[in-house]
Amino acid sequence: MVTQITDPEIIQRGFTTEEFIQRTDHLQQQMLAQDVDIVLFTTEPEVRYYSGFFTQFWQSPTRPWFLLLAQTGAPVAVIPSIGETLMSQTWVQDIRCWSAPAETDDGVSLLTDTIIELAGNRARLGLLQGRESCLRMPLADYKRLCANLADYSIVDVTDMVQAQRQVKSAAEILKISAACQAAGRAFAGLPQWARTGMTERSLFQRFKLKCMDHGVDDVSFLVGAACAAGYDDIIAPPGEHKIADGDILILDTGCVVDGYFCDFDRNFAFSRVDQQTADAYRITHESVDAALALARPGVTCADLFHAMQKVLDPRAESASSSVGRMGHGLGMQLTESPSITAYDQTVMQPGMVMTLEPGLAYGDGRMMVHEENIVICEHGARLLTQRAEPEIVVI
Repeated sequence: MVTQITDPEIIQRGFTTEEFIQRTDHLQQQMLAQDVDIVLFTTEPEVRYYSGFFTQFWQSPTRPWFLLLAQTGAPVAVIPSIGETLMSQTWVQDIRCWSAPAETDDGVSLLTDTIIELAGNRARLGLLQGRESCLRMPLADYKRLCANLADYSIVDVTDMVQAQRQVKSAAEILKISAACQAAGRAFAGLPQWARTGMTERSLFQRFKLKCMDHGVDDVSFLVGAACAAGYDDIIAPPGEHKIADGDILILDTGCVVDGYFCDFDRNFAFSRVDQQTADAYRITHESVDAALALARPGVTCADLFHAMQKVLDPRAESASSSVGRMGHGLGMQLTESPSITAYDQTVMQPGMVMTLEPGLAYGDGRMMVHEENIVICEHGARLLTQRAEPEIVVI
């Protein structure tokens, strides 16, 4: 189950034009089958997935960005002029720009005209409307667009887009693997430098630097805690708590290599570990083992959930989790569809990259969370992370 070492320094950056053509052709086949004339993308992952347009400028909410895909042909970009130079370096050739931000018309008229040019005066316009999607443009501008396209029908294309993105190409998997391996080496070295007396904040900062030293592009996500005899929260920012003997530390990181995330955690004890915490760690580790043994094409997310839940609580009469799920898809976003829940019937396919993330409540309000990253292969699952130790590491 141990993955091969993947070095971020030797990962080919970006993707070939052929891969973007394949992505586009795949979606256009689905559009034809479901009678969708044109799709409008407004969010960073989808714009990047179909065009290759990769920039941190999305962090600014000032300007909207649009990508259109008709039933035939390459995507058409309708974007602020500040992005024209970068977009022209992608495989997209038809780039239409306006000077943004604009006082009264921030690209709505240009977007309207382009949609009508590509799809006609009456058509079916696809938008992402389901779970884990959003509309990245002002609501007032969206209402204006709908008024401009009064003879259009708006249809939901969430399922077809998410189903495509769930199955990663070999090049995508290599980038995720590189992020996993680099972060894993940072985790492996943590016991050599983490010490009592450090504050949570200083430990988090140093871990981020170690991840960068091992080749990741960014540490976009790092949460966790260090608490006496166990933690009860893992989403708060680090504070000034000084790590002491008996503390349990969890770090959950999402490092990025060429725009693709890893997402896994590791737990450590300082000087000693109480029996309840040791047992909770062992149980969550065994829970991941159960999912690893089961994961293969044809198995559903719900099957994986139940396999982990059975280990966490063999006597449980109902399927539940305090955090709602025990894993998720992984790729250009830290969390992607599908979700490993009791109700998600998404079927595993070769090329799907998933996290396995069981959580266990124990003791007096404490919790233990354990997470690994896997890729579904033809006959089973392969770890992208280096498997955590079966017993909690004591520093």
